Amino acid sequence: MSEPLAKKVLLIGWDAADWKLINPLLDQGLMPTLDDFVSHGVMGNLATLRPILSPMLWNSIATGKRPDKHGILGFTEPDPRTGGVRPVTSTSRKVKAIWNILTQRGYKTHVLGWYAGHPAEPINGISVSDLYPYATAPRDQEWPLPDGVVHPESMRAIFAKLRMHPGEVTEGAILPWIPRAAEIDQEKEKGLQVFAKILAENCSIHNTATWVLQNEQWDFLAVYYNGIDHFCHGFMQFHPPRMKGVPEEKFEIYKDVVNGAYRFHDMMLETLLDLAGPDATVVLVSDHGFHSDHLRPRGIPVEPAGAAVQHRPLGIVCMKGPNIRQDERIYGATLLDVTPTILTLFGLPVGDDMDGRVLVHAFEKPPAIRRRPSWEEEAGPCGMHPADLRIDPASVQTVLDRFVALGYILPTSDDQKKATEVAIREQNYNLARVYLDARRYVDALPLLEKLTKENPDQLRFAQHLAQCYMALRRRADAKILLERLLNYEPTAPLKDSQEPSETTPPDNPNTALESKSRPWADVLMGVIRFQEGDLDGALSCMLKAEQSDPRLPDLHLRIGETYLRQRRIRDAERAFHRALKIDGDSAEAHLGLAVVYLRQRRNHEAAEEALVAVGLQHFLPLGHFHLGVALARLGHRERAILAFETALSMLPGLMSAHRWLSALQMQPGGDLEKAVRHREVFLQLRQRREIKVHG
Repeated sequence: MSEPLAKKVLLIGWDAADWKLINPLLDQGLMPTLDDFVSHGVMGNLATLRPILSPMLWNSIATGKRPDKHGILGFTEPDPRTGGVRPVTSTSRKVKAIWNILTQRGYKTHVLGWYAGHPAEPINGISVSDLYPYATAPRDQEWPLPDGVVHPESMRAIFAKLRMHPGEVTEGAILPWIPRAAEIDQEKEKGLQVFAKILAENCSIHNTATWVLQNEQWDFLAVYYNGIDHFCHGFMQFHPPRMKGVPEEKFEIYKDVVNGAYRFHDMMLETLLDLAGPDATVVLVSDHGFHSDHLRPRGIPVEPAGAAVQHRPLGIVCMKGPNIRQDERIYGATLLDVTPTILTLFGLPVGDDMDGRVLVHAFEKPPAIRRRPSWEEEAGPCGMHPADLRIDPASVQTVLDRFVALGYILPTSDDQKKATEVAIREQNYNLARVYLDARRYVDALPLLEKLTKENPDQLRFAQHLAQCYMALRRRADAKILLERLLNYEPTAPLKDSQEPSETTPPDNPNTALESKSRPWADVLMGVIRFQEGDLDGALSCMLKAEQSDPRLPDLHLRIGETYLRQRRIRDAERAFHRALKIDGDSAEAHLGLAVVYLRQRRNHEAAEEALVAVGLQHFLPLGHFHLGVALARLGHRERAILAFETALSMLPGLMSAHRWLSALQMQPGGDLEKAVRHREVFLQLRQRREIKVHG
């Protein structure tokens, strides 16, 4: 084992935490603990995976693997015992989490409240499942802990007392968040009930964390808080600026709740850091962000996991501790990188079957990274349950009811066969999207074709199938499908809104009629025409989409690309700026501007935009390529070579990168052997292209 870089590691999960909301609070001095944290550590965006569904994402964080490997593919799954459905659980995970690996190596390991963590796993320490804080009875009745919530069982009585019931949330706790709470008619709306439930649940989890840190030996502790995500789902529609359709009186009552959630988490963070001590390495992450500005959706799709439309694809990562750089930013991190980085902190090898990488730029010195084929081969007890472990039916129903209330799943059907079919359908859909996200288009194709054929009224399946066809260069198939979609008329009216849920107080404006226009289909058709060389036709399709929905994030990117091909450089620049106005964290929009500036010989600006692009999305080969071009023009030869080599590590067939590297290595001080080799590869690739073009 390598020399450990950390004595102990505290992993904190803040579901849906987002720098867009955090940064203004930091600037106002309203999150002092996090402000001090990042000034003594590193911070950055954490790119999520698609689909952006929390049970899948938090288990990718815990394993370093995509969902197709860890096995959790949504919120529910078929229950082989009952023939119905059940929520995903710790038995659904097919691979070891970081706490299982550490258990096998003898570390004292605790995991508290992790998503899909029920039943609690028998690890080498304390495990508390995500069912732990749920109040299943009124305050004046018995509130027993469900079976399987706490490991070891001997700790059951202690942890039962640490819970907080929503009925214990007093006026004094409510008023700092909702000063005008007395104006709420609690007979008619659920706002205060929702607030109390979320607050109590997160206080309960926090109580377990502080108790363990104070009373137990620990080498690793992971604790998950759902508060930010649940407060956002419940109250984001009231966050400033006031959304169209939100009554002013409701806005004034609830407008401070979301910011209050972040400040509350900052206070809890202060306690955790104090108890962990200065010798602990602390890693704070979120699985995704949450739209908080003009990108807040105008409607919630009435479909399973429709509420995920509110999720933003960038979460947060912060690290602080010995051997970690201070007051620095890191770039290109993904949630798959968390477990490999923690293994490296403990001096343990990273599994070759893990999809993430070590965040080497977070360390003061590049760490020694050891590797092994897989941790799944490690023999001995690891604290995982057998896959066929029976789960208490009451616990199953509690979680299903909770998911329905949160808007993550539609109400379960009394028809068990139908409910099972829906669960399998959604699992296959999510798996197809996992494959699309990993660029495994061939694997995604049969799933999407089957889903589209069997569910012709579900346009979401056809939309992803069209994208898959295009990625596989099957333009003719994509074109036929899109033409059908653009002419599609539903045989029955589609339900046009989501009923208010437990985390959705009344007067929710996030409802919208299903539009007969399908701007996303127009955009895809425009991309096809662009690929066919019909630039005017492409632009016509995209401008039609713009009339229907000018806020589509990818729309202005495609318009900008079309203008670039037409050599309308100024128009392209305006289009990419429009894209950034919609989403300032769009790597593609920054890359588009880099290309625009290169065409205009504005090389300094081109380099800056390309750096931002690859910082937001590290796997962006053309971003590294255009960065190399800008740096080469500016005379930074070594940095340009590194950029081109990075581009080729991601896209070996990038012909122009070989040509540039050949030219740069021919310069004084270069490597003549490398220059010749890159020249040969360039000529081979060019010859293959000519043969392909001319037959």
